[in-house]
Amino acid sequence: MIKEVIISDLESLAAFMTEQEYREDLDRYRNSYLYRGMPNSSFKMETSLHRNCKHLQKVLEPAILENFAKYAVIGDPTIAESVWRQMILGQHYGLPTRLLDWTHSALVGLHFATAEDNMSLMEEHDCMVWRIDMNEMHRLLPNRYQEIVNRKQSTIFSVDMLLEAADSLSEYDSDMGDRAMVIIEPPSINQRIVNQYSFFSLVPMQMTDIEKFLDEHTENTVKYIIKADLRWRVRDMLDQLNMSERIVYPGLDGLSKWIARHYYVK
Repeated sequence: MIKEVIISDLESLAAFMTEQEYREDLDRYRNSYLYRGMPNSSFKMETSLHRNCKHLQKVLEPAILENFAKYAVIGDPTIAESVWRQMILGQHYGLPTRLLDWTHSALVGLHFATAEDNMSLMEEHDCMVWRIDMNEMHRLLPNRYQEIVNRKQSTIFSVDMLLEAADSLSEYDSDMGDRAMVIIEPPSINQRIVNQYSFFSLVPMQMTDIEKFLDEHTENTVKYIIKADLRWRVRDMLDQLNMSERIVYPGLDGLSKWIARHYYVK
C-alpha cells in the first residue's frame, strides 16, 4: 500500500526528516528508508530506459549496454566484468538503464524534489519525495537472494553479491518476475556517488508499473507531497543546511548550478 502524506508546513517537514526508530540491539536510532525526490508530483515513477525506448526496451537494452561497454572500456577496464557494472557506470553518466536512483538521505531527496531546471516553475506545481523500506524490499526477494545478503548481515547488494546471484539480465528477470527488485549500493567510483548517499533499485523487465508493485506488495511505502507554495521555503532552508548543487554535484558544474540558482531573480 502507498500512503500519501501532504506536507504544507515546516512542522510536517521536520517529522519527515527525523523518522528514525530506536534499536535496542544497538542502543541507537536508525531507519531503513530510501528516498527519491522528484520535482513534479504528477511525474510517474519509471526508468530512463523505459522513457527512452518505450515498448522496445527489452529488445534494445542489450545493445545499449554492449555499445556502452565497447567504448567505455578505455576509461574503466573493469566494465567488461559484468553487465551490472556496465549498467551502474552508464546510469551515472546518463545512459538509459533500468536502474532507479535512490538516496539514504532525506535531505538529498528533498534537494532533488526542490531543484528545477526552470526555476520559474517552482511555485507552479507540487513536488514529491518517495520513501521505500529496504528491509521490506529485502523480504520480497527470492530465498536464494536473501541468503546471499544475509551472509553479509545486510539487506542490500553490492555488485559482486548481485553477480553471485545472477550473471545475466535474463536470469535476473526470470528470478524476480514482477514481484520483487534488488536494492544495490553502487561502488564509490567518484565523490558524487558518495555525497549523494546513492543506492539503486534494479527494476525487472516484467515490472511494467513500479507504483502498482509498491502499492500491492509493500506496507511502508510513502509518497510525500510538498505543496508548491512551500517549495522556495524548503529550498532556502536546504541551502542554509549546506545541501545544494555544489554538494550533490562536486566540481565546477555543481558550483555553477548553485551560483546560478543563488542569484536567480524571482
